[in-house]
Amino acid sequence: MAARKMCLRKNKEETAEWTGLFLNDLKTKNESLVFVKRMMAVAVSSITYLRGIFPEDAYRSRYLEDLCIKVLREDCSTPGASKVVKWMMGCFDALEKQYLQIVYIGVYTNQDEPNCIIESYQFKFKYTEKRPEMDILRNNDMKMQVTLEDTKRASVLLVRKLFLLMQNLDALPNNVYLTMKLYYYDDITPADYQPPGFKEGECDSLWFEGVAVHFKVGEVQTCFHSLRVRVSVEQGRLEKLQEGNHLRETKQVSQRDAPRRETIKAPCKKIHDEDDLPSEDESAQFKKPTRPVAKVKIYKGMIVGEYAGYRKIQKS
Repeated sequence: MAARKMCLRKNKEETAEWTGLFLNDLKTKNESLVFVKRMMAVAVSSITYLRGIFPEDAYRSRYLEDLCIKVLREDCSTPGASKVVKWMMGCFDALEKQYLQIVYIGVYTNQDEPNCIIESYQFKFKYTEKRPEMDILRNNDMKMQVTLEDTKRASVLLVRKLFLLMQNLDALPNNVYLTMKLYYYDDITPADYQPPGFKEGECDSLWFEGVAVHFKVGEVQTCFHSLRVRVSVEQGRLEKLQEGNHLRETKQVSQRDAPRRETIKAPCKKIHDEDDLPSEDESAQFKKPTRPVAKVKIYKGMIVGEYAGYRKIQKS
């Protein structure tokens, strides 16, 4: 199934302001929380739209500079799309409580092997009670506070890079399945905590059918939160990117005899020394978190089937 194309607004005079999607001030913790929620909603919606997973009427249009962004409707009638909206609501509950560390969305093709994926999307969150510092002038060893303009620029750049990557991936198969896993900061998350729509899950490994290539899409910071987005794709689905030479900023596993399946370890073990961890560009596994995250909540299984040329998610 062919992926959709990014929509650009041709008339600059019609370009909506930043406030069409986000708040125009991020001075308070609550304003920052609203921004991070909307940023995640934009990213997840853009991924599902550009990968052709849900029909057009499951989305509404919003604008960011010259970009036309499709956002999932909360009241949409498409079962699969409404299910993803409920997922995000559960994520937001954990985000509000500052329990949430990683949201992981996996795309797989074999219903019997939900941990064998062909694409994955990772959203990593950090929280701070103090104003975070962003390294602006590294050469002079100077640091500056994150400003609203910094956040705006980083947000627009992240969305543009995500759009570019999604549009240059090979089309998904006609039948795909989605899974979502949440990873928490165990030192503050109650043992019995369950966000709406999720259940206790196993902290198991994930693997790609082939060799995975990892992309650092971008990071956005406010005075109270940071959000980092990462995409991993099976190497065989990157023909368009390879032809366009868009892989220059990524690293992939170089092996003479690459294994048929590449394991990605779930971030479940306590890590004491971050210097011992692989870089975020390195294939073979995700960067493990520096805080313990043994608890995993997994949404109940789903079945995905064909519907009017689009993939429709149904309850199992």
